[in-house]
Amino acid sequence: MNQTELSKYITVWLNAYCEKARLSGFIVGISGGVDSALTSLLCAHTGKRTILVNMPIRQAQSEYNRANKHIEDLQAKFSNVEKIEVDLTLLFEQFEKTLPKDTFENALAMANTRARLRMTTLYAIGQTHNCLVAGTGNKIEDFGVGFFTKYGDGGVDISPIADLTKTEVKNLASSLGVINEILIAKPTDGLWGDDRSDEDQLGATYPELEWAMEFKGNEENLDDRQKTVLSIFKKLNAVNKHKMEPIPVCLVPHNLR
Repeated sequence: MNQTELSKYITVWLNAYCEKARLSGFIVGISGGVDSALTSLLCAHTGKRTILVNMPIRQAQSEYNRANKHIEDLQAKFSNVEKIEVDLTLLFEQFEKTLPKDTFENALAMANTRARLRMTTLYAIGQTHNCLVAGTGNKIEDFGVGFFTKYGDGGVDISPIADLTKTEVKNLASSLGVINEILIAKPTDGLWGDDRSDEDQLGATYPELEWAMEFKGNEENLDDRQKTVLSIFKKLNAVNKHKMEPIPVCLVPHNLR
């Protein structure tokens, strides 16, 4: 894959979509991970206004520092890049206090709430500045295992890297000069307040899941690990199908109208 041509293709696509929408630029939530780093860099390459938002919620210091360092790196390279920081910790904690006890104690529900608060923040700022919310999901997350929060990081206007696997994302990010701290960091969604990685949650590495997503062969010929990975992929794909398909609409027959 020619990295220069690939980055140019996505940048041209971003520019064309933004101009057709008659908006001024893009807004990207920066997590300290490679997906948001690449997305923001591609948006910056358009020359259009690019607002990068760091939204800590009880964030691990290492993630917060990586996000800030990436933003500073882009600001030094691009005059069209702006930074906004919105600390959502107090808002999140207040929200916790208002919820029923069983909801507050549901760890997954509260983890997803973090993502949804960030989505709300991005849209509030984006609407204020006439910017598109650029999604940061990759192909495996968005169309393979559904590893994103519905109406959280899944709530976006455009998805510039959603047809790239995680491996392709890392390769393109490296070729475009994303800082090394991000390139070597273990993938994490940063929603739990601890050091668990994406692989800890998924039970497989991204390269393994990429293989499973493309697998079309005879399962009887697989080794034990491959069978396990394929089983993990199929299970996640099935349980998260509701995220990856359009919202079901009850189509009323003409005779009932």
